Amino acid sequence: MRSARREFTRHGHPEEAGNPLKPSRRPLRPEFSSGPCAKRPGWSLGSLDEALVGRSHRSGGAVTRLAEVIDRSRNLLGIPDEYHLGVVPGGDTGAFESALWSLLGSRGTDLLAWDSFGKGWITDVDQHLALPDTRIFEADYGTLPDLAAVDCDRDVVFTFNGTTAGVRVPDTAWIASDRAGLTLCDATSAVFAMEMDWRKLDVVTWSWQKSLGGEGAHGMLALSPRAVERLLSDPSPHPLPKLFRLTAKGHLAKGIFRGETINTPSMLCVEDALDGLRWAESIGGLPELVERSKRNLETVAEWVSSSSWADFLARDPRTRSSTSICLAFRAEAVADFDQASRQTLAKQITTRLADEGVAYDIGAYRDAPAGLRLWGGPTVENSDLVAVLPWLDWAFSELTSG
Repeated sequence: MRSARREFTRHGHPEEAGNPLKPSRRPLRPEFSSGPCAKRPGWSLGSLDEALVGRSHRSGGAVTRLAEVIDRSRNLLGIPDEYHLGVVPGGDTGAFESALWSLLGSRGTDLLAWDSFGKGWITDVDQHLALPDTRIFEADYGTLPDLAAVDCDRDVVFTFNGTTAGVRVPDTAWIASDRAGLTLCDATSAVFAMEMDWRKLDVVTWSWQKSLGGEGAHGMLALSPRAVERLLSDPSPHPLPKLFRLTAKGHLAKGIFRGETINTPSMLCVEDALDGLRWAESIGGLPELVERSKRNLETVAEWVSSSSWADFLARDPRTRSSTSICLAFRAEAVADFDQASRQTLAKQITTRLADEGVAYDIGAYRDAPAGLRLWGGPTVENSDLVAVLPWLDWAFSELTSG
């Protein structure tokens, strides 16, 4: 077995070894990070010239801008009118934690996980909330747990798209329309890039930093009427920090859902979120956003189909993410590499391509199997993915031959 300390270097010339020549075409935008993600095409700092910097977030103008983010998001995503949608602190994590701590505990809970973030929600619910009746459904990276075994008369906690595994639920057919429990969905890498059946989802959270290329630290929280009813009729028995409180004096804190945020938001980030939403509207709205992401996955899939060394981490094509596209090494290509050596190889590929200025931040998540991860969300131009894929072949050959 090769040692983890081995340096992967190539000897000789690529044409002599049968390796691909160094590509001449470069992506125009080498940003393939899975969060924060690439800005929308054509973005510049000038897009933020109208930001209400230096103004109170409680001022009329600032509240109007925040309410505009809510309204444009609702309209673009087709969120039902009766759902409450608000801006909350802490990104997707803050939004989902506020839902977990505010809503769970009145009935049994089914917890689903197939990536690092899903496993984090299990830890929070099972160990920190310490609910008495939980069932855990876990799957290894690359697969989904048995969705048919989930009981929707219990509360259900899951991620729509496993950002660190590149595995998504193929649909929401497994969620009963007449369910008695609530469905709590972390959808941060799915919203604006995948079709979602909102009426199957009672709590949906996401952040601005993913599919529309916004900035971090701000989250969005959507609540169905059933979720609001739970908040009011069966309030959480747990003490809640101010940042998680969605009710006040027995009533829904409606200000959160009309732009009156719990804490101070960045008005630069608010302006940037509006810029991304306006861009999305200008190119054709949600259908075009979804189609752009699908095309990106198709481009990578075509390349993978003829690759001698790269494969999808997601085993079932129906569950492959079109946003967080996770790649693994084919077993036969790294047969004499131990796990540590595979991790080293992946890190060296990402470093080599970053040094070349053709791909930034494409390493697999730290807890995931050795491999690479390309963001394929709608702000990534398909031409840039087409351009970067030969560089992956080149880097792999450079580092493993000789």
